[in-house]
Amino acid sequence: MTTIDLSPLYRSSIGFDRMGSLLDNALRSEKATAGFPPYDIETTGEDRYAITLAVAGFEESELDIQVEKGVLRVRGKKADSGEEKSYLYRGIANRSFERKFNLADYIEVSGADLKNGLLTISLVKEIPEAMKPRSIAIGSAGATLEHKDKAEKAA
Repeated sequence: MTTIDLSPLYRSSIGFDRMGSLLDNALRSEKATAGFPPYDIETTGEDRYAITLAVAGFEESELDIQVEKGVLRVRGKKADSGEEKSYLYRGIANRSFERKFNLADYIEVSGADLKNGLLTISLVKEIPEAMKPRSIAIGSAGATLEHKDKAEKAA
C-alpha cells in the first residue's frame, strides 16, 4: 500500500488534518470495492455535480442512500425472490454493494433518480451567506462616532 507524506502541507496549512485520513480511506476503499458498481462523477453546472452508478437489476426498494458526517453512502441489497433458477452462464452481478463518497464542506445531496438501471444522485455546493465574499464599506471615523451617539441617545 502506498503512503503519502503530507507533512509539508501540515507545516504551512491549518485545518487540513482530515486530508490524510481521507486520502488513506480513498486508497483503501478503492481496492476493497473492486470497482462494483461502476460509476461516473460529473460536473453539471456551476457548483452542481452528479454521481451516476450503474445498478442494473436493482429496484428502488433495494437501494439505500444516506449522508452522515460528510460521507455519502450508497447501498444495494438484492431481495431474495425465493425462486430457484438454473443458469448455464451467469454474468449479471447480483450481489450486494456499498459505495462511499467523501463530500467536501457545503456539498449537499439535492435528489436522486433511478432510470434505465442508472442511479443518479444530484449534489449542490451551497455556501452559507456568512462564508461568501462580501465588500466592506470604508467609512470615516465621524460616521462611526455619529452612529454611537445615536445609539446612546436612544438609551
